[in-house]
Amino acid sequence: MKRRIVLKLSGQALAGENKIGISHRKVNEIADEIKALYDLGNVELSIVVGAGNIWRGRDAFDSGMDRSSADYMGMLATILNALALQNALERLGLDTRAMTSLQIPAVAEPYIRRKALSHLSKDRIVIFGGGNGIPFFTTDTTAALRSAELGANLILMAKNGVDGVYDCDPRRHNGAEKYQTLTHQEVLDKHLNVMDLTAATLCKENDIDIFVFDMNVKGNIARAVNDFSIGTLITNHK
Repeated sequence: MKRRIVLKLSGQALAGENKIGISHRKVNEIADEIKALYDLGNVELSIVVGAGNIWRGRDAFDSGMDRSSADYMGMLATILNALALQNALERLGLDTRAMTSLQIPAVAEPYIRRKALSHLSKDRIVIFGGGNGIPFFTTDTTAALRSAELGANLILMAKNGVDGVYDCDPRRHNGAEKYQTLTHQEVLDKHLNVMDLTAATLCKENDIDIFVFDMNVKGNIARAVNDFSIGTLITNHK
C-alpha cells in the first residue's frame, strides 16, 4: 500500500545561490530529486511551497504594511513558485496538478479536498499554492492542514542547508547539538524553531510525523522517506 506524504519546500530553496527570485537551474535540480522520490513507486505525493524567495509577508508587515495585504501578496508568490515547479516536473514526464486556495481558475485548479484525493489516487503529484487562502497563517500550517485533510501521516520538511533540528542555531553556534528524534510535545515545550506553533499543534493532534532534513544533499529527498538517520524525526511514538 502506498504511503501518502506531503513534501514542504521553502521558497528560498528555489532561489539557489542568489537567495532571491526563481532559479530555473535550482528548480530543475529539485524536480530531479522529486522524480527520484516519485519513482520509488510507494508514495502518493503532494507538495506545499513557500514564497520566501519572492516575498516575505512578515518583513513587509514589520515595515508598516497592513498584515493582511502582506500575507495575500505572499500567497500569490507561492503560486508563482508552484507553477515553476509544476512545469519542471512535467518536463520530466510526471503528471501533476497545481491547486490553489485562492480562486485563479485560469492558472490552476481551486483546492477541493475530494478532487485532490482523486488526483493522488491516480498517481498525480499535487502541488499546493496560495497557502491556506487566508492571512495570518504560514505555509507550514498549510502543510500540516493538508496532511490532516488528506490523511498523510508524514511531512518531509526539506530544509535549505540544515540537516535536522538542533538545540540552537547551528549556523551561529559551533556547539549546537542535533536531535535524532523528538516528540511533538518536546518541540512545543522547548520552543524549537521547526515550524510555527499552529502547525506543530496540528501535527501533534493529528498524529502526523515530521521529518526534518537537508534537501541540498543529492538524493536526500528520496532517501528521507525510509532513512530517518539523515535528519530529525518528530513523532508521537518516540
